[in-house]
Amino acid sequence: MPNIFPYQIPAIPSSGVYYFESDAGVQYEVRFGRKHSDILSVNIVFGVRNDEYEGEEYILTNKGEFFSVMKTIESIIHDFLTNNPNIHSIEFAGEPAGEELENDLPTKRTKVYLRHAQRIFSSEYWKITTKGNKVSIERLKND
Repeated sequence: MPNIFPYQIPAIPSSGVYYFESDAGVQYEVRFGRKHSDILSVNIVFGVRNDEYEGEEYILTNKGEFFSVMKTIESIIHDFLTNNPNIHSIEFAGEPAGEELENDLPTKRTKVYLRHAQRIFSSEYWKITTKGNKVSIERLKND
């Protein structure tokens, strides 16, 4: 059963930068970046912070903790939305690798993240759409 790793909640809830460390010592950052054109719309990005990965934040760590990492990110998303209830739009995309760089189709990572997003965002309150490699989640109504 996946664990939720303890995570740091931002001192200012609207700043939207969270940190956590897995049991294997992998340090992660989850960032909710607000769009300049609409501050109630955010992009979610997350990645590895450890120096041992030579600055490659989107690297596959293969530590056997994927489901716990995703469960932690799910908890972080819930925390962010609870503390920022007016957010109406969220976007994300999985970083392409290898031959995925050459097309605008959803990457393997995007497909995996999309499956998790469908568990997090109830279709009663959110509409999830994809265009190329980008996933957009629009609030239909408040829960």
